[in-house]
Amino acid sequence: MTAQNNRLASGGVVNRDASLSFTIDGQPFTGFEGDTVASAFLASGQVRVGNSIYLGRPRGVLSAGVEEPNAFVMVKGEHNESMLPATSLELKDGMELVFQDGLGDLDQRKDTAEYDKKHVFTDVLVIGAGPAGLAAASAAAKTGQRVMLLEQDFALGGDLLSANADETVNGQSAADYLATVSAELEAAANVTVLTRTSAFGSYDNNFVIALEKRVSQNPNASRQRLWHITAKRVVLAVGAMERQIVFANNDVPGVMLASAVRTYINRYGVLPGKNAVVFTTNDSAQATGKALESAGATVTVVDAREGEAVVDVKSDGNRVTGVSIAPINELGDITGDVREVAADLVAVSGGWSPTVNLHSQRQGVMHWNNELAGFIPEPTVKNQTLAGAVNGTYSLEASIAEGKAVGETGAASSSSIEERARIAGTTLQLWTVASPSGEWDQHFVDPQRDNTAKDILRATGAGMLSVEHVKRYTSISTGVDQGKIGGVNTIGILTRLLKGEDARAIAGGQPGQDSTGGAESGSINDGGEAVEAKPKPVAPGLFGTTTFRAPFTPVAFAALAGRSIGELYDPARTTAAHSWHVAHGAKFEDVGQWKRPWFYPQGSEDMDQAVARECIAARESVAMMDASTLGKIEIRGKDAAEFLNRMYTNPFLKLPVGKGRYGIMCSPDGMVFDDGVTLRLAEDRFFMTTTTGGAAKVLDWLEEWSQTEWPELDVFFSSVTEQWATTAVVGPKSRDVIAKVAPDLDVSKEGFGFMEFKETVLANGIPARICRITFSGELAFEVNVPTAYGLKVWEDIFAAGEEFNITPYGTETMHVLRAEKAYPIVGQDTDGTVTPQDLNMDWIVGKNKEFVGKRSFSRLSHTDTVRKQLVSVLPLDKSLRLPEGTQIVRKEDLGDYDGTGLPSAPIPMVGHVTSSYHSQALGRSFGLALLKDGLNLIGTQLVASFEGRFADVEVGNTVLFDPEGARRDG
Repeated sequence: MTAQNNRLASGGVVNRDASLSFTIDGQPFTGFEGDTVASAFLASGQVRVGNSIYLGRPRGVLSAGVEEPNAFVMVKGEHNESMLPATSLELKDGMELVFQDGLGDLDQRKDTAEYDKKHVFTDVLVIGAGPAGLAAASAAAKTGQRVMLLEQDFALGGDLLSANADETVNGQSAADYLATVSAELEAAANVTVLTRTSAFGSYDNNFVIALEKRVSQNPNASRQRLWHITAKRVVLAVGAMERQIVFANNDVPGVMLASAVRTYINRYGVLPGKNAVVFTTNDSAQATGKALESAGATVTVVDAREGEAVVDVKSDGNRVTGVSIAPINELGDITGDVREVAADLVAVSGGWSPTVNLHSQRQGVMHWNNELAGFIPEPTVKNQTLAGAVNGTYSLEASIAEGKAVGETGAASSSSIEERARIAGTTLQLWTVASPSGEWDQHFVDPQRDNTAKDILRATGAGMLSVEHVKRYTSISTGVDQGKIGGVNTIGILTRLLKGEDARAIAGGQPGQDSTGGAESGSINDGGEAVEAKPKPVAPGLFGTTTFRAPFTPVAFAALAGRSIGELYDPARTTAAHSWHVAHGAKFEDVGQWKRPWFYPQGSEDMDQAVARECIAARESVAMMDASTLGKIEIRGKDAAEFLNRMYTNPFLKLPVGKGRYGIMCSPDGMVFDDGVTLRLAEDRFFMTTTTGGAAKVLDWLEEWSQTEWPELDVFFSSVTEQWATTAVVGPKSRDVIAKVAPDLDVSKEGFGFMEFKETVLANGIPARICRITFSGELAFEVNVPTAYGLKVWEDIFAAGEEFNITPYGTETMHVLRAEKAYPIVGQDTDGTVTPQDLNMDWIVGKNKEFVGKRSFSRLSHTDTVRKQLVSVLPLDKSLRLPEGTQIVRKEDLGDYDGTGLPSAPIPMVGHVTSSYHSQALGRSFGLALLKDGLNLIGTQLVASFEGRFADVEVGNTVLFDPEGARRDG
């Protein structure tokens, strides 16, 4: 068992009577109740947690909170949890932990834990239970309002937990004040206090999403709970985060944030080092110096405001052994001799950055304050106020006073920026410190991503001047901490690298303005020399910040899903005849939310055998399919025809009542969006069908165009998918079956033409709408009845067709039949880059009318001769069924490949297979494929590449079965 060599004999708020055992990387450790994993680890005298992700450099604990970029662990158990910051992970007895070097390891086992959600409303939501948050919640509660207080830590108090013994609040010690106000809140009936709860998303109308990591003795309790909170008023008391200073080897284990050092001493009773150097640009680190001295450490203070800085760090590979200190100018350039000081700990404070993430998510405005050296949020969000350090109020008593005022009245703080700056002390804007060697490749800005000041230099040299561009060029702020450590420093370094006029030129329109001007800026050249600054000041406010997006801290997908997993992940929709399909042995597939019959095996048939039998029935006799899942939309209004004429590529204005027409919709870029048949029920009423999976998408699409582009049109839409049950009757004998089912209907070729529909009453007395539509190329009818009658009509059709050996078929047979006729399926034979012309369907594009997407057809990219076009591919081996997605290449591009191993890359791809089946009607396998200039490749041979194999294929005509269409009318 590793001894707690760095645990102080007394002090801290941990429970020393409750000893906890745990392991890290198999090594046993002990800690106390109230520890984090990091504090217990540091108590053992160790500081190195592993290596950096890219450079393999030794890394140690840097912080004491969620901003930690180095110390990540996996908690092993029934379900392993990866990439948890050890600095905020509450220690539990028996924990089995593994340090992770920047990359997580997903558990392949199913997570069996429960996750739930809760929706609540409150009058006042206070986020953050530090000094300001506690005061705000207490004051609001005393007014009788319902209050919720959220704290991401497992204990209330925030900075109060880390306060030095001499810090007082209204004559009480910080610890006594915390105990008093906590007890008041816990006892108040109108207050809900949630610890271990992180508010990670803030949205319009004060809707906040928070994640609670629950602690319960009940084995059936959920592991985490997602809170959906709507509040009349939100108080942000989320504090601020301390910044690093970027100097040489600032990533060495033993270099820590000054506030973290104070937290480990005062909250956890852990002394991270005995020979400390405190390097600061502001007054806040004075409290850390006092805490170190009180704990018995030797302290050397290096205050950059007095013209001195730590310029390099020495280490033995596991932790700090010493620092180099030198005089500097205001830009951080070395101006004198370097001296060496022995040390095992460097406590760094480069200033404070208010935690503006939630404020920014609401499009809240921020400005740069030169005295506080931070982006300070402005109270611009309706019914949201700010209190404490997030507002730039850094002193303990001022934060509490501000929180109290906000809680009582809801008004923003009246204290001026100058007042807050005087209380906190001016912060020197020191972003980088030169190294004795003059190099910048060991000045770490984002330790998790191994990004240095030199990377920012390289980015600006490549023309990346915006902070957003630099972020993406370098990957700074894209790790787990999302820029909490390096974000503002990156902006600060840009002010040095870019000369004044250059900075102003690229900063136009950026959010975040200077409130008091800025310090002079300089630049760093490739040799690391400081270049003389321009006289005009440049401050970080000119650059603004990167965009802050939810979540503020990582959130497990399981928590977002809650109980909506497995069969509860999405509603399962079934047709009226579903029970019949089940009773007759159908195998189902999910199509959108629908359970559709896939095929109907008989006896010991496998899918191929069942599909072959179903295809033969449809081609030679009669078969039936449940088509109820197709999307159905009623369109009404005097401008309905005009609207459809604009949406579809083909004309609809003159479609007669009683007729239907197949149509294609395109997106504005001219790509196929959806297709289906639309019937004209009356002059001002249409009945549109869509693809099964596209029904909701198409309805939204129609509404969008109606409401935003053509609001003057009188047109309305109603989804009626679930109001109608549809049975497709297909095959040469289908006319005979329909004649029995609908005896009053003239079903002759002359009396019932293709794309016509008739309203009738069936033999069983049920009203029906029967259409002559085919998706197989065969004579076919679709019988539409109200859903309540769907099962009855399905059974009656099946009974009427028994003398013809009618066969129910599923979606797989439907796919084969339509592919033989080259009828495309949107989403399978299209992928968002396919035009109607690519499908060899130029005939459906109206030449004398306007429609959505028409202008895009004139773009050069749409008329390119090497666009992919839909054709058939026929393997020379007629029994070979190519996997869908198979790549097609030219033989000549394989060079002298002899068929063994793999050919030399790269090999240009001609296209890919979109659909592939075995056809009973053709007596062979076939496929549809999108090939470059495919129509001009008909008759040529290409090569299919799949599963490490190659097979010769011939490019064929698109329509392989009944190209003349003679079978359509029987």
